[in-house]
Amino acid sequence: MTGTKQIHAADPTSALFDPEFAEAVKVGLWNSKNKSLPCKFFYDREGSDIFEEICQLPEYYPTRTELNIIRSQSDQIAGLCRSNVAVVELGSGRSTKTRLILNSLRAACSNVTYFPIDISSTTLQSTVSALQLEYPTFVFAPINDEYDIGLRQIDCTAFDTFLVLWLGTSIGNVEKLEAESILRNIHEIFKAKALIVLGVDLKKDRAVLEQAYNDLAGVTARFNLNILARINRELGGHFDLTSFEHRAIYNEKAGRIEMRLVSSIAQTVPIDELNISIDFDPGETIHTENSYKFTQDEIAQLALRSGLTLLRHWCDDNRFFSVNVLRP
Repeated sequence: MTGTKQIHAADPTSALFDPEFAEAVKVGLWNSKNKSLPCKFFYDREGSDIFEEICQLPEYYPTRTELNIIRSQSDQIAGLCRSNVAVVELGSGRSTKTRLILNSLRAACSNVTYFPIDISSTTLQSTVSALQLEYPTFVFAPINDEYDIGLRQIDCTAFDTFLVLWLGTSIGNVEKLEAESILRNIHEIFKAKALIVLGVDLKKDRAVLEQAYNDLAGVTARFNLNILARINRELGGHFDLTSFEHRAIYNEKAGRIEMRLVSSIAQTVPIDELNISIDFDPGETIHTENSYKFTQDEIAQLALRSGLTLLRHWCDDNRFFSVNVLRP
């Protein structure tokens, strides 16, 4: 995707108009010297589809590496659960890896209820529809909301085990204090019944990390640029996607990949529905995502600060990725 069409302004009364997205765009871009957009807004229908493409890329090792670990350990994970289990997934997406765990739970547990929590309603609906056909004996209760709100909608007295899945590199997309807060909330809500399966991308050679976010086919660039295309589609923006470039670098001191969009020219971009215009200098950036990487010791320390214990952890042979089981 190298360009954009002229888009008519969105109707604020339509289902397409998301007030939270509109506010984030206004706060993050207007009159800001450090422009930024929250990465959760990547995942509209188009963004979710592009991310599925990313997961198949040869440079993007996290998905296939985590998938292989879960494939080999899903029976062990299911064996830690009691018979009446609630599977709670944070940022469920297409639930590809989750199916391996659900298969093991189907054999090991008598009652399984699946609570996928995701902010993309279209992805959530299509995923649950597919899963209902694959697992007709399971109960499905999708929650279209933020993690903290979604978790509190679940009846914490109705199940023997709450198997909380936080997979992919999702924990890396939030600041470390926020990650600690989310884990602590899980602990406080589900208490001794909580069992958390946490996927974590490990610190490694800069070249491996930067290649994963700068693929040769340009799919990650298209994913990053889609957030500007979303502003065009939903808010009547006039971003010319050809005048922005994707950039992803590893900040070794902070231990994170930093993803930005860089304006290649001086430009002013109107956003009709917000009645604002955004000025960009040449080389000015929009910070769109952080992806923190961890050592195994940092994972254990994060668990302890959250009131949890690291019960199990598994890594691939290259020690690129870690799947961890935490419990109170």
